[in-house]
Amino acid sequence: MYPEHSAPTPAVRAVDVHQPTPVTTAAITSTPLVPVQPGALPSVASVVLPDGRVVTGYAIQPTQPEPVAAKPAVSRAAVNVALGGVGFLAVCGGLLLLTTFIAALTALITQLIILAAVIFGGWIAVQIFSASGHKGGTTVNIRKAVFKRNHFHG
Repeated sequence: MYPEHSAPTPAVRAVDVHQPTPVTTAAITSTPLVPVQPGALPSVASVVLPDGRVVTGYAIQPTQPEPVAAKPAVSRAAVNVALGGVGFLAVCGGLLLLTTFIAALTALITQLIILAAVIFGGWIAVQIFSASGHKGGTTVNIRKAVFKRNHFHG
């Protein structure tokens, strides 16, 4: 139903390799030479192919790459981005120090207020609970007070 697979036998062929040989000026003497200004055109190269044809063409000059010094090592935008990142980190560090300073100052003020309340409260407690003695000042003993015609006679 299906044909059997049979591999074709490779054909053996003889291969002749021909290397093109450049034509010298003595071989082209049958054609008239046209004078050309030196430097006006690039040099012409002619090659004889194995079948006898002559191929003539201009030599191609390799293109010169741009000098490396013309381009900066790092682009300006990359430098600006890097400097912006460094500035941002410096600002973040400064803000962190500022918030730490504000928190420390708040804690110091709170502790000073508590210390003042303890000292002042202690002084008041000593004044109240100290030994009762003559505390100084003027003592007035009022015995029988007489008011006559809205005047005090003591």
